[in-house]
Amino acid sequence: MFTRITSFSRRVRRGVLAHRRLLAFLLTAAAVAIGFSATRPDPPDTSTMAVASRDLPVGTVLTAADLTDVSTDPANVPVDIAEAPLGERLAAPLRRGEPVTDVRLVGPELTEGHPDLVAVPVRLPDAEMAGLLRVGDTVDLYATDPATAETAQVTTDTLILSLPQAAEPSRDDSMAQGKTEGFGDAFTSAGRLVIVGVAEKSVEDVTSAGVGGYLTFAY
Repeated sequence: MFTRITSFSRRVRRGVLAHRRLLAFLLTAAAVAIGFSATRPDPPDTSTMAVASRDLPVGTVLTAADLTDVSTDPANVPVDIAEAPLGERLAAPLRRGEPVTDVRLVGPELTEGHPDLVAVPVRLPDAEMAGLLRVGDTVDLYATDPATAETAQVTTDTLILSLPQAAEPSRDDSMAQGKTEGFGDAFTSAGRLVIVGVAEKSVEDVTSAGVGGYLTFAY
């Protein structure tokens, strides 16, 4: 009997020791895991910004299909990122993946870096002629009186700020603009809107010339 009790006691002690070893192992493993977790660096912060989902031409009115949100390091987000670009018109082409900044949109930011200029929209009567221009070009503007065919220089060193995409003219627009007195039937284009940067003192001259004359330019 005594032998049986002694044998049972030994088995119990061995079971207790095994349980303690297992518990100690688990506690050690937990401590190591907690240590690794404490030393592991936090995931990097990210910011979301809108970029072009495809190549976009100048003059595009931005829609949800034109943009996509990407996550990036906050340091990579331009300080002049556009906050609400949907519905805005591009003042310059945008490549796929490029962020939409305020200087890429038609607005007051077009004259950023040119504090001596103001942005003025004018319509060149010949869309093909306007197609020769590029954003950043500097040209002289001229106006020709359709009644007398006399031409006068309106501005010099006029900066081309934006070339909004030309809209298809309606039939009424074409009829209204298809004939200009003094030019016969040669002037049949609906023209093209161009945004130029001029000195503030020249704004009235430019707008008046655009209303009463046939605008053209020279490099």
